[in-house]
Amino acid sequence: MFLVLTRSKNPIRLNLPKRPHRPVAEIIEWDTYRWSRIHKPGRSDRTLKRIQAGRGRFGHTFLAPYYSNGSGLTGRSIDRPVGTFSTVDRWAIIRGDEMRMFQPSEVRAGMGFPKSYVLPATRREAIHLLGNAVCPVVAEDLLNAIKEAA
Repeated sequence: MFLVLTRSKNPIRLNLPKRPHRPVAEIIEWDTYRWSRIHKPGRSDRTLKRIQAGRGRFGHTFLAPYYSNGSGLTGRSIDRPVGTFSTVDRWAIIRGDEMRMFQPSEVRAGMGFPKSYVLPATRREAIHLLGNAVCPVVAEDLLNAIKEAA
């Protein structure tokens, strides 16, 4: 949500374009990063239960909320948009009996930043800076709509 405040006598109406949703499967780099086994010592029982619930709803490939966040207890289909990337890891990618978290290049793509957008050297800093950011196309659409309405 964005608040657009004006001193005009009458409210302005913003004409924002409708954009197609992009499935998260399009940004996942399936064969680039290291995956870990789902069933390994130290894995939280709550995480395993969320993964099991997600499998029941989406099959063997889906996103699971991590640390009790995200889409409730069942996860999200990879055929839908991911939702919010926050400043810390909140989504695990589940593929069969493996899982991993999103990597900075995937979050950058999911947020709509170009590949040329330079990220910090550490993964943690990159995720922190990308998380909760305003997607460039959203900022552009909003500013263009304000200019048109002014």
